[in-house]
Amino acid sequence: MEVDVGPGVPAGADGGDPFAAGGEAGRLMAAFDWAATPVGPVESWPASLRFAVRTVLVSKFPMVLTWGPEYIQFYNDAYAPFIGAKHPAIGEDIRQTLAEGWDALGPPVERAMATCEASWLPGLLLLLERAGYREETYFTVSHAPAFGDDGRVAGMHGVCTEVTGQIIGERRQRLLHDLATVGSQLGDEQETVAAMCAALAADSLDLPFAAVYLASPGEPGFRRVAAVGCDARLLPETAETDAELTGIVDRLDVTGGPFGDRVTEAVVLPLTATRDGEPLGLLLAGTSPNLALDVEYRSFYELVAGQFAGVVVNIRAFEVERSRAESLAELDRAKTTFFADVSHELRTPLTLLLGPLRDVLDDPDAALTADVREQVALAVRNGQRLRRLVDDLLDFAGIEAGRATPVRVATDVATFTAELTGIFRSTAERAGLRLTVDCPPLGRPAHVDPRMWEKIVVNLLANAVKYTFVGGIDVALRGVDDRFVLTVADTGVGIVAEELPQLFQRFHRVAGAAARTREGTGIGLALVQELTALHGGTVTVTSEPGQGSTFTVSLPFGEPDAAADVPAAAPSDAARGEAEGWEQQGARPAGRPAGAPDAPGVLVVDDNADMRSYLTRLLQPYWAVRTAADGAEALAAVAERRPALVLTDVMMPRVDGFELLRALRADPATRDVPVIMLTARAGQEASVEGLEAGADDYLAKPFRAAELLARVRVAMERAAGHAVAPAGARDLAPPRPATSPLPAPLVSTHVERPGHGSEPVPAPRAGDSSGARSRAHWRLPSELSSIPVVRRRLRALLADAGIGPDQSYDLLLAACEAASNAIEHAQDPIEPVVEVTAVVEGGAVEITVRDHGQWRERVPSMDRGRGSTLMSAVAEVTAVPSPEGTTVRIRAALRPAA
Repeated sequence: MEVDVGPGVPAGADGGDPFAAGGEAGRLMAAFDWAATPVGPVESWPASLRFAVRTVLVSKFPMVLTWGPEYIQFYNDAYAPFIGAKHPAIGEDIRQTLAEGWDALGPPVERAMATCEASWLPGLLLLLERAGYREETYFTVSHAPAFGDDGRVAGMHGVCTEVTGQIIGERRQRLLHDLATVGSQLGDEQETVAAMCAALAADSLDLPFAAVYLASPGEPGFRRVAAVGCDARLLPETAETDAELTGIVDRLDVTGGPFGDRVTEAVVLPLTATRDGEPLGLLLAGTSPNLALDVEYRSFYELVAGQFAGVVVNIRAFEVERSRAESLAELDRAKTTFFADVSHELRTPLTLLLGPLRDVLDDPDAALTADVREQVALAVRNGQRLRRLVDDLLDFAGIEAGRATPVRVATDVATFTAELTGIFRSTAERAGLRLTVDCPPLGRPAHVDPRMWEKIVVNLLANAVKYTFVGGIDVALRGVDDRFVLTVADTGVGIVAEELPQLFQRFHRVAGAAARTREGTGIGLALVQELTALHGGTVTVTSEPGQGSTFTVSLPFGEPDAAADVPAAAPSDAARGEAEGWEQQGARPAGRPAGAPDAPGVLVVDDNADMRSYLTRLLQPYWAVRTAADGAEALAAVAERRPALVLTDVMMPRVDGFELLRALRADPATRDVPVIMLTARAGQEASVEGLEAGADDYLAKPFRAAELLARVRVAMERAAGHAVAPAGARDLAPPRPATSPLPAPLVSTHVERPGHGSEPVPAPRAGDSSGARSRAHWRLPSELSSIPVVRRRLRALLADAGIGPDQSYDLLLAACEAASNAIEHAQDPIEPVVEVTAVVEGGAVEITVRDHGQWRERVPSMDRGRGSTLMSAVAEVTAVPSPEGTTVRIRAALRPAA
């Protein structure tokens, strides 16, 4: 069967056009003057050459054919890109076309033709000049003999594929892996960077040379810390900018690439933690003279720079964290030392206080009235509590210094534990809790330090009483193998899982946990863990919020450290004092008022039972006193009957003093009730915080009784609308009930004349045309709790200016609406404050409210225009928004008072 191979072309075994299906290469061959070459005109070609050429041209795989001893080449379109700018080279000697790479190609080609065995060369490095420079390339090549009509070798068939990208990509990936491995050590910054820089030598084909410059904190520019592949002495020690490093390649005289060509280019990359961040340093890297600086090459450099930047960031972050940890450790040591020194200093005056007081109480001949005896007992009880805190701090100081060593003696741990639990029974009963003890004999002697074991048990019991309000506390002791285990389980408030890992840390408190009191040093559980560890034991806790907690202490039975003839362990006075203190704390606040039934009522709020009792004793001769243990109970008492004054502590469980104050100010029925805050936080900042929150007065503990009584009297007389007359220490008759409601107590306002700063002057009344003006300006936190403060201060200013109650009410309504909008609508404020200015002048009043954020419009469902309607109904209102804040101006003419 014959196949038609083209018009006018003879068919047959040796006929037909060999270039017909060859594409671009076939057209070039068809037009080529083959008669001028050693292979002669096409008509004279042997059939073997025709078939070989046709096979090359129709292949989609890169193929080249050489024929004759002159190595005349034929190739297809797929092969043309491999010789780049040298194409077309059809009909030329392949040894000339690939002259720069023939040293590598020639021997396998000649061997294949001589032995008639095909070669296979994977990843062969070839030097090509196909793009105008000496290029590093890699090919997988196979050479096979081409036979003539007579069966002899007449040429060579070559099949090849370029693997340059694969070879170079794998090489770069190995380098990046090595860099990551070296950088993961996180040692000294300069040593780590130098080690990473040295690792770059493993890929000198891509990085002929490199240098790393780092910025030092507080110093300008960058300092060289490492270099590789070049003489570091030829590099600058420092560089202000990257531009100083780009022009130094020529003087380094570095060769690179697989063929040893001179390196003429380099790149400088910033080492940054983020794309837009300040550079931590610079990476100077030479480029290969045999590779194009294309996108892949640049990406590789960026990855290398990213490795250096990431390591520097991690090392510096690690150093900061380590420095912080060392600082915290040093602070902890300093705190422990301070507590130890202070505790030693406190023990002497405590001894001199408690000794005489106990002597007075124990003296049967001392003529003490019941009231005096109760006060002395109160002082002794709280002095003992202070001494227990001092002893705990000394224990911690001893443990920290390594001086605390348990002296283990044979102890009846079961009986001792039962006795320690027993001293808390009246405490539990008074708090309404069930206390069960299950401590059977252990069956073998246990060896512990009795005083340390006492602290472990007492601290766990005190903790259970503090956080348990209903239910009970269960104490159990069991022997398990070579250990004995104490469990103290309660049905208290429980602990969230996130807090459990920090529970035994010193000074750690569980945020927001409800407790009988917020008092304490925060070292009780930490001391339990330390004392347990000194005995070679462990302490663990399991807890479920709302269901309770179980503490488990496991100790070995141990061996004795002292003689066996020691007295039986018994609860110490310190342990009994701790239980007695919690018994007083567990007392429920009195619900009925103490004092004259017709006197104004004072609500005392404090989580310390002794403090409640003390304040009640001070106040009840003059006022009807009720008490509450925290802000939640106080709000319930206020709802039952509105007091004339609230005297509250600041730090309390559940609802603290500030939360109580905010709740009172937010309720129209109680917003005018004067509030005096008591706190252990002394100092001007604490006082300002309380007054800014809306308190009428602020008194730091400890205080004198006469000062407290005077402040209560003044606050109540102001609230009742009476003039505050001087009073001696004994002149403390309760104020008369108010006959008519008056504005809330005045707070910091002032009146100015134009041009005279803040010089106080009398405030003008409505209709005064003297030109004087009443003016006040306040800067308040951008919080809703500031609204009551604005209301009270404006009410006082408007009342002083003689503005009638009706118009004053309208203006207060508009001003508070504007202030609420300023707090709720302002977004991204420059300052988190709201400024309120009030001016009464020339028969008009103007109130300005300004925030410092951008205006954020509400969707219609959030605000249907009620606020603007209310404000516009009582005054002329304008709002001017801007990127720096929005100013709302409320202006109204003064109306005559009714």
